[in-house]
This record gives sequence, structure tokens and C-alpha cells, in this order.
Amino acid sequence: MPLTDSRPLTPGQRFLTRNKQNVSKKKPERRLTTKIHDKKGRNCYGRITSRRRGGGHKKAYRIIDFRRDKIDIPAKVQAIEYDPNRTANLALLAYADGEKRYILAPRGVKEGDTLLSVNERVEFSPGYSLPLAIVPPATKIHAIELHPGRGAQIARSAGQAAQLVSVDGDRATVKMPSGEIRYLNARCRATIGEVGNHEHESQSLGKAGRRRWLGRRPRVRGVAMNPVDHPMGGGEGRTSGGGHPQSPWGQLSKGFPTRKKSNPTNSQIVVRRNGRQLKKK
Repeated sequence: MPLTDSRPLTPGQRFLTRNKQNVSKKKPERRLTTKIHDKKGRNCYGRITSRRRGGGHKKAYRIIDFRRDKIDIPAKVQAIEYDPNRTANLALLAYADGEKRYILAPRGVKEGDTLLSVNERVEFSPGYSLPLAIVPPATKIHAIELHPGRGAQIARSAGQAAQLVSVDGDRATVKMPSGEIRYLNARCRATIGEVGNHEHESQSLGKAGRRRWLGRRPRVRGVAMNPVDHPMGGGEGRTSGGGHPQSPWGQLSKGFPTRKKSNPTNSQIVVRRNGRQLKKK
């Protein structure tokens, strides 16, 4: 999937760099799509809780199998499809019993390949789903469960992959894409390999309108606002006001930890993503 530049016949194509995706099907499987409400950054009361969201093109949600719970049933990759709801592509699996399901398309998996979900040691390739207990150390994995049976929650975006460090009894040590090293239950399932469409972050949208199609509204810098609108606004000329970078409501944006100290999974972290090793009590 190489990156391609357009001949700039219009101003919007001058800086456009597209990711020419090798998808084999355009229309999604109708039975595997559903309708979801676009919240546009609002909560149940209609108040904006996530700014700069809204608009965007109409899209259907693809139902993805994050559990991979069809054990020992071979599945053939019928198509690689584009998903407007995420950065990764999807692989349409046709199982031997006639059922079809979507999964995140791993890097290197193509149409016609056969994938499996197993619970025992076998000779595997990218796209196979296994419990962490039987995955060899130093293997790259993605779509990892945080709790057994809950479904994949870790390393699901384009080009992402974690690495299994070791397995000790019922506890596995995994290095996250962020660099954090943490413990997981060895019964958690993971998919072998990296998530496909790894060149996604290298593309350039080319114009503001294409960003609006994705549902992202304009972002105004705080220093460009008036003092009544932002703590960093105002001043003669270009100035940040001399204050620490912060949100409109005073939340510090640099050098201030935002992770809750009462988070129950803090005890499972060995090394934080900033390289700081936690002291064990």
C-alpha cells in the first residue's frame, strides 16, 4: 500500500498524499453492519464534553469480532475492506461452517489466506489468535484482551503492535506500543503480528475540508483567544501570557500526571511509558 502524490490540478491536491489501500471490496457485508448514533462530542445532556467533534460523512458501523471465540474452525480471508470508523482495514473471514465475521486486518494477510483461533500450540502465522500462555516470547502481537473473554482492547489502530516479553505461570508480561510494560492474565487472547495499513500516519489530508469529512472541526489555539475565553489569551502582539500551558478551565497540560492514583490496574504496571520503573510494595 504505497503512498501516492496527486498532480496538483486544484489547491486541495497540492499537499495531498494518499495511502493507496489495497482493498478488494468496496461495499461492506450488510449483515455485519449496524447503525450507531454520532454523539458529536456531546454527553447524555447534550453538553459538549469532547471539543472539536461534529459533522463528517455518513457512515455505517462494521461489527467486528474482537473475541475470536470460534476455536479450531478454519476461516478463509474473503476480502480486505476499508473501515471509515477506524484507521485499520478489516478482513472479512468466511468460516468453514458458513458464518462470516470481520476482524482487524493484520499486516501481510491477504485475500485467500486461512486463519485460525486455537487454544493449543500450533505452527502459526500472522492473523492467528492464541492465548498469551502459548505465544513464544518476543512475538509481536495486537488486538490483545485486557481481561479474559472481554474482547480485544489493546493495540487496535493501524500499524500498532505490542510485544510479549515473558510468561510466568498465569501471568504474562507485555510491552505496550507506548513503551509501558505491564502484567496481563496469561489466558487473555491476542492476534499474531501487527495491525495492517501501517502507512496511515504518513498520509497528508491536503486540505481542511477533508478533515471536516472525518468529523473533526477546527481547533483554535488558546493564545489566539481573548482573556475572557482562555487563560492563555490576550496580550499585545504574539504572547502566551506568561502562564503555564493549560486548558480553558485551568487543567495543566504539561508536567502534570492525569492518570488516577486510585486506578485498580496501577498495580499491574511494571514500567511506565516514560521509562520510570515502579516500586513494588
